[in-house]
Amino acid sequence: MPDTQLATGTLEIGEKHKLHGLDHLRALAIVAVLSFHYQFFGHPDWERGRASGFGWTGVDLFFVLSGFLIAGQLFETVAKGQVISLPEFFIKRFFRIIPPYLLVLIIYIAIPAAREWGHLSPVWKYFTFTLNFGQDLSKYGTFSHAWSLCIEEQFYLLLPLIFCLFIFFKAGKKSFYLVILLFITGAIARLLSWHYFAAPYLSSDDFGLRWNEYVYYPTYNRLDGLLVGVSIAGLFTFYPKVKAWVNKWCYLLLAVGICMLIVAFQLCQVYASYNTAIFGFPIISVAYGLVLAAFVSPSCIFFRIKSKITSLIATLSYVIYLSHKIIIHLVQKLLENLGLDKNSVLALLICAICVIATALLMRYLIEMPALRLRNTVLGRLKHQDT
Repeated sequence: MPDTQLATGTLEIGEKHKLHGLDHLRALAIVAVLSFHYQFFGHPDWERGRASGFGWTGVDLFFVLSGFLIAGQLFETVAKGQVISLPEFFIKRFFRIIPPYLLVLIIYIAIPAAREWGHLSPVWKYFTFTLNFGQDLSKYGTFSHAWSLCIEEQFYLLLPLIFCLFIFFKAGKKSFYLVILLFITGAIARLLSWHYFAAPYLSSDDFGLRWNEYVYYPTYNRLDGLLVGVSIAGLFTFYPKVKAWVNKWCYLLLAVGICMLIVAFQLCQVYASYNTAIFGFPIISVAYGLVLAAFVSPSCIFFRIKSKITSLIATLSYVIYLSHKIIIHLVQKLLENLGLDKNSVLALLICAICVIATALLMRYLIEMPALRLRNTVLGRLKHQDT
């Protein structure tokens, strides 16, 4: 996941990129997700280790990044005393997210051989971005990773509307109470989801399926990362002293964040578990939030280090996320037909190269033309307003 659509605050046409730290985090997030998902295809024995098994948290990092980037743009608009333009906001999100998403979805629909396992969910769930509710992986395993994109799309729809309501009612700093309320609501929702929909099936063969369907995927259980990102953006925008304090103590926050991730790593050894649902999700989100706060602080070395590699991976992170399962699946089938062991390190390297190459094609053939069209539409919209 993910501005992200999987945290896609990457360099876009005509924009100046300043926060190199975000590139490093986006690259880390997508590599973690790829490492986690690769375990479910052919893979070397060492790749199915505990570190790769913790790669599912890359989506949580994407959520934190999305909350920070999208809310930060809206907070900045409010802080300047400007009016939030809903048409402009939704036009930006549409052209950034939908074109590559539709391409991948069309491929899945039109080419059955591209489907990694199981069947596609009902197509209307992909078009309405509601795939993350009632997702039965025993039947519908193909393109299941779109669940996180559904959460982000729901977030993009509701967040600016909530902002406009708070502005209309002049809620001001009281809006932070909503963030606290949502944190508490999410914790209660996870507890109830675990107690009523997962725990009764602990000894059954389909416990893992029920865990994903009722605990891991639903939006109301996965708000922590987005809320952490929103909170950091709000604090940085409206509380300069907090931002200055974070800048001064960024390495301490980074150390605390890493320590919390280590704790979460130990706590969530069993992915589908009570500890992961109740304690793991919030600890991981807060930990990544602290790491993000450190990485975007000017005094932090990761803020200043510019890497062409992480910048490229960050720029491609969204299309990599969308397409990687198709590519791994098809490449491994081809390699098997050629007599190469799909569990080999060589197969892994070939898959990685093909994933990057496909992402580059999608970047130049789909994303960039869509962004140019977006700029044209936005230009006409501003011309009409004037």
